[in-house]
Amino acid sequence: MPRSLPIAVRATALLATVLLAVPSGPVRGDERTAFAARSDQELRQRMADWGVQFNLTYIGEVLGNVSGGIRTGAVYTGRADLGTTIDLDRLVGWSGATFHANMFQIHGDGLSRSYIGNLMLVSGVEALSATRLYEMWIEQALFGGRLLVRVGQQPSDVEFIDSKYDDIFVNSALGWPGITGIILPSGGPSPPLAAPGVRVKAQLSDNLTAYLAVFDGDAAPPGPGDPQIKNANGLAFRVNDPPWIIGQLRYGFQLGDAALPGTIAAGAWYHFGSFDHLSRGADGRALGDISGSGEPLSLQRNQGIFGVVEQLLWRSPFDPAKGLGLFVRSSVSPSDRNLISFYIDGGLQLTGFSTSRPDDKIGVAATFARISEGARQYDRDIQLYTGVMSPVRDFEAVIEATYWAQLTPSFAVQPVFEYVIHPGGGLVDPRDATGTRRIRDAVVFGVRTTTTF
Repeated sequence: MPRSLPIAVRATALLATVLLAVPSGPVRGDERTAFAARSDQELRQRMADWGVQFNLTYIGEVLGNVSGGIRTGAVYTGRADLGTTIDLDRLVGWSGATFHANMFQIHGDGLSRSYIGNLMLVSGVEALSATRLYEMWIEQALFGGRLLVRVGQQPSDVEFIDSKYDDIFVNSALGWPGITGIILPSGGPSPPLAAPGVRVKAQLSDNLTAYLAVFDGDAAPPGPGDPQIKNANGLAFRVNDPPWIIGQLRYGFQLGDAALPGTIAAGAWYHFGSFDHLSRGADGRALGDISGSGEPLSLQRNQGIFGVVEQLLWRSPFDPAKGLGLFVRSSVSPSDRNLISFYIDGGLQLTGFSTSRPDDKIGVAATFARISEGARQYDRDIQLYTGVMSPVRDFEAVIEATYWAQLTPSFAVQPVFEYVIHPGGGLVDPRDATGTRRIRDAVVFGVRTTTTF
């Protein structure tokens, strides 16, 4: 069909294609199955010809806390991700433009929220039950694709402070790093809440790529309450909050005679909003002083710096694109206004280790989030002014081991083990009447399934 035809005509033709493919008479079961498969293939091909792609992925998982935490127990959590990507050049003749949108349907309980009480959620799927728009953006390619400008509601975790070797892991902090997911308003632009923004990606050379993005600084309206409740359907489209800016440079290289690929990235972020001082009140007294106002001192601005290293250590003899990959990520932020001031994680991912299981993966990783000195000072002040020797928080860490078994091209099963050290950074166990005992380390086992339709 000529590209010059209006989009309404194309849509009508597409609908006619579907209707004309429907049989007019009765058919047997085997014929019906064959017909459905053929019709589906024809429809997908016609849509692909017009640059329209749909995707549907469902993640379902059963996770259980078998020891420690707030209490033992298990949960089921599921998330359906329905999206579309449209090549606007092929569909309507808009050269170099791509449209993308997707939505989440999230259901089930959260193991961290209900059973453990930790900061770095056991699962990146864990969120309050909701059906919400996640992404909706247009990207324009310029200068032969060396410059990409993306405008609209989008996440930051796919390109910034990211490694290709962390994609297998279940813990939320091994996706969007634990520090930014904890200290930024609403967790920053990451699942389950994206934010409106503009991202620019520039290929400066064959080895060097620059990224710069400006986001609205909060995906949810200001004030008390859970951001996921305040922006329940993902349609808040906030653009008036103080902005959050993030930028990074990523350099690719090859190591040794084997030319093993690796990358190093470094960057920084800056938030123009106001943040509460963690240990000092607006009246000049310690926040832990029970005779004070209890209103924290307001501080302007917030920032952080980060770095990422990833390296292929061993190349698979079965597939040169696979092997043993290493990643390390780290970030720091000011101690007076952030619960986490230092963060580091790292891990190994092994692929291509078997010709009979070419798409299976094995991963082992660990995270460490240091509680800031401002928060620790608040805990010490509580001890001083109340006389209760409650714990002084220090850090939270997680160890994860998992295996991705690709059983069919569209279905994978993933057993997972996590050990959560000092949940909440060493928070008081809510079941302890004396207020002096920490939440115990938690042992988590579970299974995740991923189905692509």
